[in-house]
Amino acid sequence: MAEPTIAPESNPLRQALPRSRAPEPCALVLFGATGDLAHRKLVPALYNLYRGGNLPAECAVVCFGRRDWTDDDLRKEYEKSLAKDGGPDFAQVWPAFAERLVFASGTFDDPESFKNLKAKLEELDRTHGTKGNRIFYLAVSPEFFEQIIGQLGDADLVYDWQQDSPWSRVVIEKPFGHDLESARALSRSTSRVLDESQVYRIDHYLGKETVQNILAFRFGNSIFEPIWNRRHVASVQITVAEEVGMSGGRGAYYDTAGALRDMVQNHMMQLLSLVAMEPPVDLSADAVRSEKVKVLQALPHWKPEDVYRNVVRAQYTAGSIEGEEVPGYLQEKGVPPDSHTAPYVAMRLELNTWRWAGVPFFLRTGKRLPKRATEIAVQFRRPPTELFDIESEDDTAGNQLVLRIQPNEGASLTFAAKIPGSRRRLQEVRMDFRYGTAFAVPPPEAYERLLLDVMLGDPTLFTRTDEVENAWRFITSILDAWELPDAPPPDSYVAGSWGPEAADRLVKADGTKWRRL
Repeated sequence: MAEPTIAPESNPLRQALPRSRAPEPCALVLFGATGDLAHRKLVPALYNLYRGGNLPAECAVVCFGRRDWTDDDLRKEYEKSLAKDGGPDFAQVWPAFAERLVFASGTFDDPESFKNLKAKLEELDRTHGTKGNRIFYLAVSPEFFEQIIGQLGDADLVYDWQQDSPWSRVVIEKPFGHDLESARALSRSTSRVLDESQVYRIDHYLGKETVQNILAFRFGNSIFEPIWNRRHVASVQITVAEEVGMSGGRGAYYDTAGALRDMVQNHMMQLLSLVAMEPPVDLSADAVRSEKVKVLQALPHWKPEDVYRNVVRAQYTAGSIEGEEVPGYLQEKGVPPDSHTAPYVAMRLELNTWRWAGVPFFLRTGKRLPKRATEIAVQFRRPPTELFDIESEDDTAGNQLVLRIQPNEGASLTFAAKIPGSRRRLQEVRMDFRYGTAFAVPPPEAYERLLLDVMLGDPTLFTRTDEVENAWRFITSILDAWELPDAPPPDSYVAGSWGPEAADRLVKADGTKWRRL
């Protein structure tokens, strides 16, 4: 098969990829290949990896689905979806990439389909040189995880984890369970077929360059690590704000999850653990993940009264965003009119660790907020005495470090400087770093990095089962408290605002306020 003639320097991933870490030949089986995630993220990521020279020459992508398609039907479908953003060289790159796309027809409940899949993979070993190495990507609804993994085991598509070659790996999309009990049940059923080393639980937030940069920022700069503790940090805010609501008919599905399951349990717990973790002994997968687990183990054990005091849940009412009128949550299509599901959650928590004891961590996330933004703001303590007059509209002024995850990826540090003149007045100024400006290239897409790591067998950016269960332990205590008869109902906030007044009171009790984004 012809290879694309792409200059390695055209792709930032290639610059950081040592030649010795190039992926081995493999076949990637994509369950849910006709779904939205595959069309929007997964196949485009594979195409970009191929275009940048980061896929092995001996590689095949097997798209598994119920449709009665041929390989040509599949390729025409993806050619339409990839052509728009495939780059100026799409016409030159696509034909060679398309040869790697093959279709396998079948259903998840049919053992014969998996026998046929096995035969297809063995054929690809001969025609595409994939050497028996397998990746199975479960881009499907969570209720199919256990069924597919069981079928893989029954059809002998998964190898013994102790053998080095050939190897097999399974990628599982979130959510991994919907509470602690279901997460444990899924782990038990998965472990009957797979070893933990073969399971890659994917959270695309960990693939974002700005999220990975948290570790580099903390442990690669000696000026920050000595002050990254309770003696110098007054509070930490983590915000994940979204403008979108329930468009596209998401209401019925989202109402079974809400912001706590959809965002806090996975994305925000990962951000929290990276900010609060201790330095790992090295950057190996287990060393990094073990330190993250310790943070999740230090989350508070809340009783219902603790939940009601420290967590705010809310639903948006009708309002406007960027001049467009939008309905309230209870008026969204598919949402029951008596729903108590919360598309907004804010909470205050403390970690029971030596480094962070007494430091409040404030988390907030919500739909129909004024803008899309994800950031971490570390507020440092003010000097013990005020020697200068500070010109600031913010009564919590002081040194603040902001890590911007999206958009406008980068970081900024706020500090005080004397205003020119005879008076001793200070004004806040800001040093700003932006990825696009500093490196002249946008950060690579999260799925590109994560798919590459699966092929390389590097699980550092994937969640381990003890991470999942410790996060669910904390989240389930909140869910259980909300189910009690005396639980307060959700608060409300106008779509296009920054949330309910109760969330403002939550932070005000600590003498601070939510950062203005």
